[in-house]
Amino acid sequence: MKTFEIHIISHKENIRTALKKLDLLAADAILFVADEALKLVGSLTDGDLRRGFIKGMGFEDSILEFIQKNPIYIKEHEYSIELLESYKKRNFKIIPILNKDGIIIDILNFRTQSTIVPANVVLMAGGEGKRLRPLTSTIPKPLLKVGEKPIIEHNIDRLIQVGIKRITLSINYLGDQLEAFFKDGDSKGIRMDYVKEDKPLGTIGSILLVDNFEHDDIIVMNSDLLTNIDFADFYKTYKASKADMAVAATSYHVDVPYAVLETGEENRVKSLKEKPRYTYYSNAGIYIINKRLLSMIPNGEFFDITDLMEKAIEMDYQIITYPINGYWLDIGKHEDYKKAQEDIKHLKL
Repeated sequence: MKTFEIHIISHKENIRTALKKLDLLAADAILFVADEALKLVGSLTDGDLRRGFIKGMGFEDSILEFIQKNPIYIKEHEYSIELLESYKKRNFKIIPILNKDGIIIDILNFRTQSTIVPANVVLMAGGEGKRLRPLTSTIPKPLLKVGEKPIIEHNIDRLIQVGIKRITLSINYLGDQLEAFFKDGDSKGIRMDYVKEDKPLGTIGSILLVDNFEHDDIIVMNSDLLTNIDFADFYKTYKASKADMAVAATSYHVDVPYAVLETGEENRVKSLKEKPRYTYYSNAGIYIINKRLLSMIPNGEFFDITDLMEKAIEMDYQIITYPINGYWLDIGKHEDYKKAQEDIKHLKL
């Protein structure tokens, strides 16, 4: 049984069964009444049952006499993050997701999931992690544990929290271990796919090995990052800008230990800054790409994401940056891995 099916009850069931199911759901006590094809008929809560009993209905009456016949629902591929936020503000906690035929295909529970970001995800997980040897001699870097779970699993769990339902791993070095660990993704309640390079294709070339993308936008991310980036805000910012690509950026500060003189023509001093700090933004290895840009990637050739960015800029596509205001760490060296083990004790990921 799929996880969301605990919220579904047949329109032919009796009231006693409904009460038992609501009791088991505890804090998530709402049922969605469906017909034999799982088409939504209505919703049912403890309050609906109580109101029915007050009106004189009893355990022998049809469940259809108690239900709310026009519950709120979300149509697959026909929603926005802003719409979901409006439901949350109106205190809707659990909402069914329907396909075009009105059949329940999933449930959004705001207690366990903050929103639904309508994007596919590709995690780059094929690197050898040479700088972390001997740790990576027999284990792929994404599976090295930080705290209680592997680096990559921290990222996958955060993506699941924003409603991502399909994740593709681009694997190579010891990739069979990643496949064995996540399998088809069923244990996470998502679909996990895998693509593998026959030869090195750079940091974005392997994305063309993915069969198809259901959504217009694709989140691409290095799998060896430890971060609490707000994926939902990242996506909202990208969509609001109407950009073709967004690049997450992390700040890098340079402190100059001396006074800096700014000069103009003929070396005349224009100003004096005492021990200034300069802030630069560097590529954080997390991107959102509109899939129309994929046509710019050469098939079967080595191609880095920086190559794609340069090509997009040349062709006047719009690329924006998104500063990461929270935590970010690229686990590339032993000192990074050691820092991650300490930081995870204080991070909420």
